[in-house]
Amino acid sequence: MIERVEGDRRRFMPLLLLADEQPEMVERYLNRGDLWICTQDAGASAIGECLVTDEGAGVLEIKSLAVDPVYQGKGYGRALIEHVTRYYAGRFHTLQVGTGDSPLTVPFYERCGFTRGTVVPNFFLEHYDHPIIEAGVQLVDMVYLSRPLR
Repeated sequence: MIERVEGDRRRFMPLLLLADEQPEMVERYLNRGDLWICTQDAGASAIGECLVTDEGAGVLEIKSLAVDPVYQGKGYGRALIEHVTRYYAGRFHTLQVGTGDSPLTVPFYERCGFTRGTVVPNFFLEHYDHPIIEAGVQLVDMVYLSRPLR
């Protein structure tokens, strides 16, 4: 089940911090857009989240996408992306995401129909107070990927 969160979003901070481990960065976008959560059953705890923001000019951005590690690889992240794609189609023309140039994350988005775009050099070095390591690789540059919303 996927539903939009109303009210206190901070209760989902453990999931949000899986995608962005610096709380100050999460605070920048926490209340700017729509937060969607995924559960296995009605009333169950959230196992995944996707926070999207309106970036203007018809562009919607995934600011955070995370699935509890126990449930990763089972299609929940893709289901959240597909839900967002269907929900916002017709109101936005592009869905984009900025992520670290990681051997795990970038291929996941590419499998979900995103294509690489611009790169922001040194983003993680300049905006985080500690090294961010994913799959044994220190993240340095931010990679933007996008897909059309139809």
